[in-house]
Amino acid sequence: MTRRLEDIAGAALTRARTAGAEDADVILIAGRSVSIDIRSGALEQAERSESVDIGLRVFVGRRQAIVSASDTRENTLDAMALRAIAMAREAPEDPYAGLAERGQLAAERDAAPLELADPAPEPTPAQLEQDARRAEAAAQAVSGVSQVDVASAAYSSSEVFLAASSGFSGGYRRTARTTACVAIAGSGTGMERDHDGDMRIWQNDLRSPEEIGTCAGERAVARLGARRPRTGAYPVLFDERVAGSLIGHLLGAANGLAVARGASWLADALDKPVLPEGLSLIEDPHRPRVSGSRPFDGEGLATRRRAIVDAGRLTGWTLDLASARKLGMEPTGNAVRGISSPPSPGNWNIALTQGQRTRGDLIRDMGTGLLVTSLIGATINPNTGDYSRGASGFWVEDGEITGPVNECTIAGNLREMLLGLQPADDARPWLSRVVPSLLVEGMTIAGS
Repeated sequence: MTRRLEDIAGAALTRARTAGAEDADVILIAGRSVSIDIRSGALEQAERSESVDIGLRVFVGRRQAIVSASDTRENTLDAMALRAIAMAREAPEDPYAGLAERGQLAAERDAAPLELADPAPEPTPAQLEQDARRAEAAAQAVSGVSQVDVASAAYSSSEVFLAASSGFSGGYRRTARTTACVAIAGSGTGMERDHDGDMRIWQNDLRSPEEIGTCAGERAVARLGARRPRTGAYPVLFDERVAGSLIGHLLGAANGLAVARGASWLADALDKPVLPEGLSLIEDPHRPRVSGSRPFDGEGLATRRRAIVDAGRLTGWTLDLASARKLGMEPTGNAVRGISSPPSPGNWNIALTQGQRTRGDLIRDMGTGLLVTSLIGATINPNTGDYSRGASGFWVEDGEITGPVNECTIAGNLREMLLGLQPADDARPWLSRVVPSLLVEGMTIAGS
C-alpha cells in the first residue's frame, strides 16, 4: 500500500468540505486474504485477494448521503465528493442524522491491549493447504464417513480507519485464521452431512485440523438414520452450537433501531424481567483476542462493558447516535458501519451467565424431548415474539438420547421461552457470543 489510510481519509474529508459538505466522515477498510479448499485429496480452490474500500458520508444541513468505491485515486475522491453532495441535496431531511459532538468521541483509541492482530508471520499457501489436508484426512478416518465435501483453511488481515470532520481519527488492524471441514456420511437418500470449524485471531489459539476434521466426521455419522419426531409439547434443549440464536433474538428486540421503528416485542420491557433472575447478559468489547472487540464504534464513540440484562432485567437498548436521538436517550457506543450504509446499532461480544449443570445433566433431567443441534429458516413476529423454526437434532427419551431426528418444526413465544431458560455450563469462552446450551420447557414440536 503506497498511501496510508490516514492520508487517504484526510484527503477525502478535504474534498467533501470543498464540494460543500457542512460535515463529513469517511471509513476505509484495507484487507488481504488467502483461502485454500481441498476436496477428495486434490486442491479444489486457491484464492488470494487484496482490496482497499472507502465510504464517504456527507451532510448538508440535516440531509445526508453516502457513496463508496474500491478505488482511492485522487480523481476518484474528487468524483465521490461531488456525487455525495449532489445526492445529499436531493435527500429528505433527517432530524436525527449527524456526527458525534467532540465531547462524545472516544479518548482512548489504541487497540493494542485488545490483541486484535497476531504478530506471527502470515501463513504461506502451502501451510494452509497442509492444514486443510489434515482436516480432510481426519474426517475420512472416521468410520461411517463416505466423503468429505470440503476442507478449507484461510487467513485474513484487515485494517479499519475512521475519520470525521468533528475531529475523530483512529484505526486498528485485525487478523483471523480459520480451519473448517464438512463431512458426509451415508449415501443416496440416507446421506447426512455436518461440519466443524474454528476461527481465531491468533494462530496459535486455533484448534488442530485433526480435531476439527474428526469432530465434523463424528457429527455427520451421528445423524445417520434420522427420522421425524413425535408431534406434541416437549422440552427442547438448544445445543451450545445453536443456543446463541435465542439470545440473538433478544438482542434484536433490544436494538434501538427496532424499538424506534415500533417493531420490537420488547418495546414495553425496559427494566422488566426478560430472563430468569439468576441470569445476566454482559456485553464486553474489550476482551483480548476476540473478534467482537474494538476500542471505538463506527461513529468514533468509546465502546464499553455493560449489562444489557442484569439479574434478569432488561437495563436498556443498544443505541447508535441516530436511534438514541430519536428515543431521547444517550448512545451506548454500538454503531456498526459499512462503507455503503449509514451507521446502525449492533452488539459486540456477548456473554450469558452459565449454569451449574452440564449438558448431560439437562438431557437427563428433561425426560422426553428434543436436543436441537441445527436450525434452518425462521419465522419471528417482531411485535409479538412468536417463534417458529425448522430443526434437527436428537430425540431424548427418559433422559437418554435414542437417535437422530430431522424434518421438524419447533414453535413457542420468545418472551415465555427466555423467561424459563435453564443454562448448562458448556459455553466456549473464546467466542464472541458466549452462550451455553439452553433448555426451554414446553415448546411445540411438529413432526410425524
